[in-house]
Amino acid sequence: MKLGRLNHIGVATPSIADSIGHYRETMGAVKVTEPFDLEAQGVKVCFVDTPGENGTHGTQIELIEPLSDASPIAGFLAKNPLGGQHHVCFEVEDIAEAREWFEEQGKRILGPTRIGAHGTPIFFLHPKDMMGQLTEIMETPKEGAHWSN
Repeated sequence: MKLGRLNHIGVATPSIADSIGHYRETMGAVKVTEPFDLEAQGVKVCFVDTPGENGTHGTQIELIEPLSDASPIAGFLAKNPLGGQHHVCFEVEDIAEAREWFEEQGKRILGPTRIGAHGTPIFFLHPKDMMGQLTEIMETPKEGAHWSN
């Protein structure tokens, strides 16, 4: 199994609209995707693009707002009302191979593999097995996914 690039850092927020304003006005973000609902995960998301070298994509910031009080992000915000870093996400070429590899390493996987905000399969690794950091593993997005718009 080969770990790929850091795709994004997930940031929980009580208001995507306010956070978009912050990234545009305070941080100078130029490219921000339109927010969209990811109902299967109970969240609204959008991506703030950071530029990479030579016109490539840099790492994204994924802004995540709960759609309801039942969302896991709502629980995170109850403990962190201003929001904050929720997870990091790394790409892999083959999600099934990665899942098997992490299981063989004794890492706890939180829930089934499912489709994430980029339209590709994902799973999460338990923070206690990842040095305290909730870690998302995602199959590398294909051209045309949200990150390449």
